[in-house]
Amino acid sequence: MAEASPTDWESKYRAGDTPWEKGEPSPGLVDFLAERTDLALGTVLVPGCGFGHDVRVLARRGFRATGYDLAPSAVRLASAMTPADLPAEFRGGDFLFDEPCAQFDWLFEHTCFCAIDPSLRPEYVQAAVRWLKPGGQLLAVHYLIPDTDGPPFGTTREEVVARFSPHFERVDDWVPRSYPNRTGLERMFWWRKK
Repeated sequence: MAEASPTDWESKYRAGDTPWEKGEPSPGLVDFLAERTDLALGTVLVPGCGFGHDVRVLARRGFRATGYDLAPSAVRLASAMTPADLPAEFRGGDFLFDEPCAQFDWLFEHTCFCAIDPSLRPEYVQAAVRWLKPGGQLLAVHYLIPDTDGPPFGTTREEVVARFSPHFERVDDWVPRSYPNRTGLERMFWWRKK
């Protein structure tokens, strides 16, 4: 089985080398949930969930949320930070290559696409198709930076549209509110599986 990234994510978590950790959920996700009070809820998967902040904000909104991560330490930390009464769970595994534990109504990711080696982006798109129910929705924040020596590995709006359009109908895309060091460098996409 191929690795999702040449980066040893488990070693980074064990060493506390987690510069992507901001201590709060994705600002773009928080705003999306606040602005759309009539969303159809259901199940949601968060691949590359890290410490689980996005999983918890989705669960608080009423989703049955599952975080998925390659690093066992991330799964343990996210589980430990999550109140027992919150409808959230965390699982370890490789989103790109694992068979889905279930199909989900929603998939949310914040720069997971940009954390993997760009050569694996076709596998990412296929994984999103596999893990979502027919008509399922994908909400994603992508890092639009020129970096090719990541992670993170940059992308462009054009690449994202070209890769996802064959399998998903684009509902909308916009520049979201971001963490301070990423202001204006991210783009949020909302897709519906065809």
